[in-house]
Amino acid sequence: MPEAVKRYIWFVDGFNRRLGRIVMYGIFVLMGILLYSSLSKAFLLPANWTLEMAQFVMAGYYILGGAYSLQLDSHVRMDLVYGQFSPRTKAIFDVFTIFMLFVYLFFLLYGGVSSTTYALEFNETSYSSWSPYMAPIKIIMVVGILLTFLQATSIFLKDLAVAIGRPIA
Repeated sequence: MPEAVKRYIWFVDGFNRRLGRIVMYGIFVLMGILLYSSLSKAFLLPANWTLEMAQFVMAGYYILGGAYSLQLDSHVRMDLVYGQFSPRTKAIFDVFTIFMLFVYLFFLLYGGVSSTTYALEFNETSYSSWSPYMAPIKIIMVVGILLTFLQATSIFLKDLAVAIGRPIA
């Protein structure tokens, strides 16, 4: 593989690994918000922002962690026959099937950019009583989808290298 491809893989894998390891601590932020929500309902005046903020944190948590999950190969896979393939056969199979993921991510990215543009242009807010701006979470979602697309491209390139018999170390 050309040196530029190796550098791309190194950069994308490294960035998503570091970001994924940072984002995984977002579960503690989510737990803190939900704990505060429970305590405020029991002992104080209930906060109207906690459940929606928890939804935003959870969305950021799984969207930004998607590329890291893909990198670790920890996503769900239907493994009836695939597990019995040799590594090279798996790579050949993955080279063809990853195009379905590319199509899916393309449409997600297209819809996300469209929705984010709308949110920024019209200062879209939520319909709740808290009424937060929607642009920040939509931007995070677009970034997460883009990072997942870049990670899928990295995986495609690594699988292609294995399929042609020249794996990238």
